[in-house]
Amino acid sequence: MTNLDYKEAVEWLFVQAPNYQIEGEKAYKPGLDNIKKLCSFFGNPQEKIRCIHIGGTNGKGSTSNMLASVLQESGYNVGLYNSPHLIDFTERIKVNGKNCDKQFVYDFILKLKKLPQDIRPSFFEFTTIMAFEYFSRKKVDFAIIEVGLGGRLDSTNIITPLVCAITNVQLDHQNILGDTIEEIAAEKAGIIKPEIPVVSGDENMVVKNIIKAKAEKEHSLLIDATKIETLLVSDLKGDYQKKNIRVVLGLVEQLKQLNVNIPEENIEKGLLKVHENTGFIGRWFEYSKNPLTICDTGHNQAGLEYVFSQLNSINKDKHVILGFVNDKKIEEVMGILPNNSKFYFAKPSIHRGRHPEDYKDLLQKAKINYKIFDSVQEAYLSAKQECKDDEMIFIGGSNFVVGEFLEKNLEISK
Repeated sequence: MTNLDYKEAVEWLFVQAPNYQIEGEKAYKPGLDNIKKLCSFFGNPQEKIRCIHIGGTNGKGSTSNMLASVLQESGYNVGLYNSPHLIDFTERIKVNGKNCDKQFVYDFILKLKKLPQDIRPSFFEFTTIMAFEYFSRKKVDFAIIEVGLGGRLDSTNIITPLVCAITNVQLDHQNILGDTIEEIAAEKAGIIKPEIPVVSGDENMVVKNIIKAKAEKEHSLLIDATKIETLLVSDLKGDYQKKNIRVVLGLVEQLKQLNVNIPEENIEKGLLKVHENTGFIGRWFEYSKNPLTICDTGHNQAGLEYVFSQLNSINKDKHVILGFVNDKKIEEVMGILPNNSKFYFAKPSIHRGRHPEDYKDLLQKAKINYKIFDSVQEAYLSAKQECKDDEMIFIGGSNFVVGEFLEKNLEISK
């Protein structure tokens, strides 16, 4: 297999399998019937691995990577399934921080062409079974599985985990999960299984009560991570990580209850070495110090509120590069933009990417200082040219914006 073979195979997968990342709602396949058929076809590899299930609106990626790092520091062989990827497809499936082997990905995609006609998986369903099979082959001690979208009907919900977590519940993907916090919380709580402990990190009493009711119905122990007090910190920056750390500690405690040996010193070390151990980037990621350049993949209103609040706490004028996809409620973002900022709006280079010309009227109403660009890279080069020594650059608004920026510029900076 050559790199070209691999690239062509992944491109074929993106085109052949309905992909939410590219197509949006019409590619979403709710329900578990298809993933059950798919797992059965491949011999149910998900039943051969010990899983930890991480759901929630925001913080899933940070929480799962922090936990992976803690377990790695404790000497375990750890599989990690996250989505979406920022630069390369293999980022989605890792073992001990190392991306999935490209030869495995290539060979597995070839098997897709041999599936029975009654199994036509979505892109996410196929990557999910790919992760299960890879972790089974690698004989991981633990597989940390991040929910793709929602919970109850998400294809990852076929697993029976040792413990699960719901980081928080916010308004996001309302066109699929429901228009209210209550409806979305019920979908997220759908990952709670009979007699499987669940760690909850949400502070909203409405959400707490819904998760509590589901846990009681399933006779599952509920751990309220918001009551956990700690001074531990992580190398993942961003004030919001304090909440994710509490969820990680709740998960660690439950694993200890299952006689998993996790020494206290390894919890501290693991939290401080997340980037080194897992290669996780994109959450309050410092790309450069001169000029100070920060990336963050927060993209729904709640996530952006956290990020913009932290930006406002930095006493610098800012050059803010933002881009959105078609289903983004941009009017909500306009009301929470950071202060002391010049804005550079760009179209993410994916099918769902929305060109700023489409929402120019909202930009004008917001009475902000802005420019419009056809690409993220054009916006970045303009911001970099205008940024003075005592100012900073921020890139965000979408996973795709951050991924596109890093793909172009991490290579340049090496």
